Amino acid sequence: MNKTDNKLLKLEKAVRKLQLALLQPETEELSIDGIIQRFEFSFELCWKAMKDVLLEQGVEVKFPKEALQKSYAAGWIDDEKLWLAMLEDRDETSHTYDEEIAKAIYERVKLYCPELTRVSGLLREKLA
Repeated sequence: MNKTDNKLLKLEKAVRKLQLALLQPETEELSIDGIIQRFEFSFELCWKAMKDVLLEQGVEVKFPKEALQKSYAAGWIDDEKLWLAMLEDRDETSHTYDEEIAKAIYERVKLYCPELTRVSGLLREKLA
């Protein structure tokens, strides 16, 4: 198994865990925090998998925003603004904690999860 394939396996597992977490009822602050953490993991693994698949196609990128822009140009993502919002939310949750911001991001993660799922599958197809 090569490095990119291993990253894709980790991405797929992280996205499945995020999907399962979102199926649980929102009962407490801790569950929201856990879902946000799973989103952070999934997003990180996704942009890094994009980076690796782009590299296998001869396109080198170093930063998340650059990976998103190149993935958009390649037609892998349809809504660049959504992905840039994901990046912004990932940055927001990684560097500060504010309960109101966390709740707002939690609501947006519900919109992000299907796109993370779709792109992880697409990246898998690109390697096949």
